[in-house]
Amino acid sequence: MFRRSGPALYGLGLFPADFPEALQSSLHPQSAVAQLIAKIGWVMFVGGTLIFLAVLMLALYAVFAPRERRAAIGRRSLIVGGGVIFPAVSLFALLLYALVTADRIVDIDEPADVRIEVIGEQFWWRVRYLDAAGGIGAVIANEIHIPVDRPVDFIVKSADVIHSFWVPSLAGKIDMIPGRTNTLRIKADNTGTWRGQCAEYCGAQHGKMAFHVVVESPEAFAAWLAAQRRPAEAPDDSFLQRGKALFLADDCGREDCCADCHTVRGTAAEGDHGPDLTHVGSRRWIAAGTLPNNPGTLAGWIAASQHLKPGNHMPSFAAYEGEELRALAAYLESLK
Repeated sequence: MFRRSGPALYGLGLFPADFPEALQSSLHPQSAVAQLIAKIGWVMFVGGTLIFLAVLMLALYAVFAPRERRAAIGRRSLIVGGGVIFPAVSLFALLLYALVTADRIVDIDEPADVRIEVIGEQFWWRVRYLDAAGGIGAVIANEIHIPVDRPVDFIVKSADVIHSFWVPSLAGKIDMIPGRTNTLRIKADNTGTWRGQCAEYCGAQHGKMAFHVVVESPEAFAAWLAAQRRPAEAPDDSFLQRGKALFLADDCGREDCCADCHTVRGTAAEGDHGPDLTHVGSRRWIAAGTLPNNPGTLAGWIAASQHLKPGNHMPSFAAYEGEELRALAAYLESLK
């Protein structure tokens, strides 16, 4: 859950450079926008704390000071000044600071280098990389790669209910509303992996609707995107071939089998109800950040998805025997 960080924490120098960095924290800004949001939070927190302490000290004085001194705080001028003028001035100053700073958050002065369409679904994220013409260049799920120090536009939508896209270390929240399209600009300052989360209650598994944003060098990002555009490689191992056959089979014992809901480009699987699995083996997590990605968790997810994440749209496939389950999981893990 924690990793070491080079730059000073929170953008304000309040913590040492080797302070453990939370994987998901609005107090560890990694972009200019996130730094502005963190500063607004700190100014509001400090301002509110000072006002609270002032009121608390006045209340203690009124209770414990000698009676002849307590009478001084009952003067009309002090009541008007402390009860009307001071709150109005201090709150207006904090509001003005927040509005002026927030205006800088939405200021966009350069075109985006990368455009990514993110669609919130119950309870996962469909991610599409768009080309210059607006066409779909690559499709993945629950893991987003972007280049460092490059402006990236996230075009966010919802396929069902209201969701909210939030990567606290990189930007503020933005709602995903059915029938509407919103855009969020992110320009990350440092490489690393940052956790995001749905920030709007969207159903039973809202708490298990996470994603990860991997910020990497422009060269590494270009290589990753080129690999994601390629179709899946055909397995050359008999065990993996058996797993592929199980994935494509239409007699899995349920009305909908793997290929009915998932796509693996380069095969006959063209379902679009669930995540695109063409390169699922290259992802770090499955089930929208619920489980680390390895053959064991893949097998567990296939056999007991409703136990691990009740209410998601994928049924549990408990009919697979142990060897079949291992072959199917191994095939998916091989899709790098």
